[in-house]
Amino acid sequence: MPISTSAQAAALWTALTLLVLLLLSLQVVRQRTKHKVLIGDDGVPELVRAVRAFGNATEYAGPGMAALIMLAVVGASPLAIHLFGAAFVIGRIAHAIGISQSAGTSIGRAGGTLLTWVGFLFAIVVLLFYAI
Repeated sequence: MPISTSAQAAALWTALTLLVLLLLSLQVVRQRTKHKVLIGDDGVPELVRAVRAFGNATEYAGPGMAALIMLAVVGASPLAIHLFGAAFVIGRIAHAIGISQSAGTSIGRAGGTLLTWVGFLFAIVVLLFYAI
């Protein structure tokens, strides 16, 4: 008996993606409050990094959640969805941690980007398999 259906697997990773976005947006609010900045970043390094961590995660969230939904719609196995979801969410978390700690290059940023891209390539291959 499967641990979850395809739809349940997609729902899990979509919810976790949304949770990452919520936590990152709370970091932006925390930095804005701390530095009394209502709009923009006023050049405050911590706020700049928080805004970029949220912005970058947001840029990837839509395509990532669309891939999760499409994987479920085409009937990909829950395992395939969990593999993509884990790579995607862990990649986004690693990237957010990396960019939040340093504006320069970091293992978190590079590793998170790589894991996200590997997840995307996996989803692309699976979706093309079902499409053809």
